[in-house]
Amino acid sequence: MSNLQTQIPTDTWIYTSWNEYEQITTNLLNKPGKSYYYKGYMRLEMPPVSFDHGKDHVIIIFAVTLFATIKGILATGLDTTTFRKQGIQDCQPDVAYYLQERAQTIPTGTGIVNLDHYPAPDLVIEIAKTSLLDDLGTKRSLYEELGVAEYWVIDVQNTQIIAYSMINQGSKRIQESRVLPGLKIAVLETALRRSRESSQSEVCAWLLSQFQL
Repeated sequence: MSNLQTQIPTDTWIYTSWNEYEQITTNLLNKPGKSYYYKGYMRLEMPPVSFDHGKDHVIIIFAVTLFATIKGILATGLDTTTFRKQGIQDCQPDVAYYLQERAQTIPTGTGIVNLDHYPAPDLVIEIAKTSLLDDLGTKRSLYEELGVAEYWVIDVQNTQIIAYSMINQGSKRIQESRVLPGLKIAVLETALRRSRESSQSEVCAWLLSQFQL
């Protein structure tokens, strides 16, 4: 671990100018972890990712992509991609999706997605093991302001999904996706619980049977 990385508090919001934030994240470019910037504060998440976090990450990506495929919904998924409003906001959600007419919005070859030129994702998902309260609080406000249409927080400890529909910089709990009509949150929660006792291929087969009903 570099001296720079050990000097920066992680898993907490610290007051930082945008220029300092850019310098820090540039120096940490090849290090594992995620970074956020909101209302003059930055947050780094650098700890090792847990086994359960990694499993849920894979299951949720498969589930969303499979559902979109079966239902004929155009979808482009992104894994830990940087979305930025220069000088104002920055985030690296675990998973993000552009759907329907926006599925081909971001051209191939794009590095950081510049939200001054491109729309925010339709769906953002955070997988929460140690960051649950922050994902439900400050990050939710960040995604509201960015114009994300729907936001899910995967509570790894309790195999629960807290899902929000977002509009006019506000959010409301939902039990069925608005951006993926017909996708019930309870089905995804059941898939996560099944993954604790079954292989991922078995869980995926079960999801396929559910989505084909």
